[in-house]
Amino acid sequence: MDVPTATQFAICIRSDDPDLLTPRKIYQILPDTSAARSSYLRVVDNEGEDYLYPSQCFIRVEFAPDIERVLLQVP
Repeated sequence: MDVPTATQFAICIRSDDPDLLTPRKIYQILPDTSAARSSYLRVVDNEGEDYLYPSQCFIRVEFAPDIERVLLQVP
């Protein structure tokens, strides 16, 4: 499993708790080597907290730099 080194994003494709993760929503991935080795991603969830979630709940996506800048500015 590759580990994010720069800003990366993922789309949630499933969630057991829609208060924390919303399917079809874009989330920022934070670097976490240990989590990646265990097939987890550290993402900033709906509460604005970074937390570990199973990687199978997400699909990684790449955006053009200008789109990434806008996504990082959205509260």
